[in-house]
Amino acid sequence: MPVEYKDYYKILGVKKAATPEEIKRAYRSLARKHHPDVSKAPDAAKRFKELNEANEVLSDPEKRTRYDQLGPDWERFAHGPAGGNGSRPGGFQWVYTGQPGQEQFTGETGFSDFFRTLFGDSVTSSPSAGARGRQSARAGADAEHELEVSFNDAYRGAERTLEIRREDGATKALHVKIPPGVRDGQRIRLAGQGARSPGSGPAGDLYLRIRVRPHPFFTRDGDDLRAELPVGLHEALLGAEVSVPTPKGRVALRIPPETQNGRTIRLAGQGMPRRDGGHGDLFVTATVVLPQKLTESERDLVRELARSRAGDDPRADLL
Repeated sequence: MPVEYKDYYKILGVKKAATPEEIKRAYRSLARKHHPDVSKAPDAAKRFKELNEANEVLSDPEKRTRYDQLGPDWERFAHGPAGGNGSRPGGFQWVYTGQPGQEQFTGETGFSDFFRTLFGDSVTSSPSAGARGRQSARAGADAEHELEVSFNDAYRGAERTLEIRREDGATKALHVKIPPGVRDGQRIRLAGQGARSPGSGPAGDLYLRIRVRPHPFFTRDGDDLRAELPVGLHEALLGAEVSVPTPKGRVALRIPPETQNGRTIRLAGQGMPRRDGGHGDLFVTATVVLPQKLTESERDLVRELARSRAGDDPRADLL
């Protein structure tokens, strides 16, 4: 049966010239939409797997270059590094089982025949650095897999249970600790949990590449966090004390009188945990919200303000 060609750019809905950031945004948006725990569509699991596969290729510069270079001639590589059908000794697939309350995808996530034809086994793999000497002593291949976590789990740290299902049907559960403050793209190494050696050598290592789901309020900047805070016009003019969300919980923030739209206020120690201890900062940018549906008395107040400030010209510095 012919191997079906996969148009990864079409799957993610991006152009071939898309930047890595555009690919990342497209994948995150579609992955949230088609996640089997969210979508009720009957093909949600299949669509989710296609998105993961497309992201695996297009987010990796080496894989993307190879994919782009092959183009219409990809079939001439059908007997390339995958050995025809992409199987290798000790290959495995993944099943995620989450702790109570954790959102995790459950199901096999093996890649398609097309992917394995071009890139080999069902996970990113490369010869171990210790692979030397006779075949029987050669180490198994290292493997890499993507693990998605929530923003809160990245802040507090978390535990996950991974189940390795090998080609011979044997399974093994792995308990993984995700450290507080883990960053998007960071890798966690599990020694000896990669592919088995084709002979009597040691197994390779497993690297988990962390993907942190975006947060609706916070944006991460290293160990610091940034957020936009809506502020009423009267609060900006007269000053106020308002409640602001932080990863630790809500805190009181003093808005100084005559705060301009776009002013940034720093909340020390309210950012992400640092590897060497302590926390980054939270930078809150005020976004002044103008009132709507004014009453007549409120309009009179604004007219009085306009008369008293008639000499002010906010555009005086413009060319």
